[in-house]
Amino acid sequence: MLEFVRRTIDLSTPTGKGQVALLDFGDQNRAIDIIFSNANGFNALTYRHILAPLAADLRIVAYDSRGHGHTTLPAQGEGRVDWRDMGADLGQILATLKPEQPVVLAGHSMGASTSLMAAQHIPSAVKALVLFDPVLVPRRDGVLVPESPLTLGALRRRRLFESRQAAVDSWRGRGAFRNWPDEILVDYATDGLLDDRAGVRLACAPEWEASNYRAQGQDGPALLFATGHATDVLKAETGSTCLVATNDPRLANHPLIRMTEIGGTSHFLPMERPDLVRERLRAAVAR
Repeated sequence: MLEFVRRTIDLSTPTGKGQVALLDFGDQNRAIDIIFSNANGFNALTYRHILAPLAADLRIVAYDSRGHGHTTLPAQGEGRVDWRDMGADLGQILATLKPEQPVVLAGHSMGASTSLMAAQHIPSAVKALVLFDPVLVPRRDGVLVPESPLTLGALRRRRLFESRQAAVDSWRGRGAFRNWPDEILVDYATDGLLDDRAGVRLACAPEWEASNYRAQGQDGPALLFATGHATDVLKAETGSTCLVATNDPRLANHPLIRMTEIGGTSHFLPMERPDLVRERLRAAVAR
């Protein structure tokens, strides 16, 4: 498998300065084809085994979003009501990288929604969108209630482990990880845990993960139907966070959007169908 280059870029944002950690797959002399955004609680390296096979003939940049992995942008949840900061971060990443050609923005869950938002910041820099089970929830009084099961589950998450191996052993086959291939779980743990005096700790603090579950005040369906780019949406069959139905009449009237429900998949569709992820990304680049 072709490896990646680790890079960082500096960003200055309304909440403070920091570095964004990037994984750069493929020929460094080639123009960037795809920028990939991670789901809430994950990190770029989680998707290594999914994206790396594309690096033989494409260049893909995956990054750790704010509050995740090795990115050091400030991650303070107080007062957040939507993911506007995440979309603005990706817009700045695009502006900083200055791709030589319009790129495909792709992502999973929160990262998919972030891609959709960022495409509105710098539309001329975007060729197409590929969204893997995006969070497309209608606006409901600005935010989700803090006591939602997802928020409470995040706040209860164990944050310290003796080692990365101990964390992997505790996660394997359980909860969200029950269908994950072991190599993806190991990659998630590698950058999803940071060294600590007590062992290792979650890079994405439970409070920040919970903040992302609370701060869903953006109207996801409205963002989707406002897109001006070719947009490929892959929706999970069970437990989907995409609350736009595949038979929604608005889809038939929007020639740029294709939505497909993928049988046998959960919200963790990229881990369950990496072959399909690669197929749809290739197709978007080839448009």
